[in-house]
Amino acid sequence: MSSTFAAIDFETAKSHHICSVGIVTFKDGVIVDEFHALIQPPNNDYNFHNIQVHGITEDDTRFAPNFKAVYPEIKKRISGITTVAHNESFDRTVLQKTMTDYNIPHSDLIMEHRWECTLKLYRNKGYKPAKLDACCKVHNIALKHHDALSDARACGKLFLIAQFESLPLF
Repeated sequence: MSSTFAAIDFETAKSHHICSVGIVTFKDGVIVDEFHALIQPPNNDYNFHNIQVHGITEDDTRFAPNFKAVYPEIKKRISGITTVAHNESFDRTVLQKTMTDYNIPHSDLIMEHRWECTLKLYRNKGYKPAKLDACCKVHNIALKHHDALSDARACGKLFLIAQFESLPLF
């Protein structure tokens, strides 16, 4: 069990274009750092459906920095430690595609190729549904769903619970 990990969540404006990131770092089961940023997607362009999901609009990111400006903060928080996401394939892919868009080599991040995924962990435990909000409800974890920082914080807490539940009981 890793004593330090970062839980991450991205909200997207459309496709893989990031409009918000939340990262919560845990050390020995305690939150030691939280980071949130709004990010202006390319051309500040949004899909209406995505706005309906998270409530972030063009007005919110009109003066926000782009991904390249926020990337050093992301890198500082996830390089070299276990990264956890709820539906990690979505968040990992969003990050990789956005890095490609900004000509940032993937090798710039020192990361595990496979991230930890709380969605998979809870599916494997038999949770139905295993969506973030459903798992949080079962474990009484506060959640403002589709707020990147709240989602990352909740994901990290679910990861801790999953690690604790997997320990032998003797």
